[in-house]
Amino acid sequence: MELEFIFKKVLDCAFEVHTALGPGLLESAYEECLYYELVKNGFNVSKQQPLPLVYKEVKLEAGYRVDLLVEKSVIIEIKSVEALNEIHLAQILTYLKLSGCKLGLLANFNVKHLKDGIKRVIH
Repeated sequence: MELEFIFKKVLDCAFEVHTALGPGLLESAYEECLYYELVKNGFNVSKQQPLPLVYKEVKLEAGYRVDLLVEKSVIIEIKSVEALNEIHLAQILTYLKLSGCKLGLLANFNVKHLKDGIKRVIH
């Protein structure tokens, strides 16, 4: 599947979840609902996908986990915070680097309008 098509559908699903639920819930609630919507739309989605850290020739199970991985190509990092900050951006950039994925979505669902909580991240 083409990356831009996947990303657009991911956004559509995220907006659908936010419209139905609004702000104020835990990240895990948004993750489950977004997972449901993406699977319902025919996507292959992994939840809490382990992401090892490879340092030189050593593979470390460092406890990193991607919230949602869509079609093994788009990483979704879900937040429910007052505001996104630089550490959230650094986190998804690290996940993109470690996974080899090129495109990510940082989504803060704890906003009145989801468009204000969306950040497209390219590595």
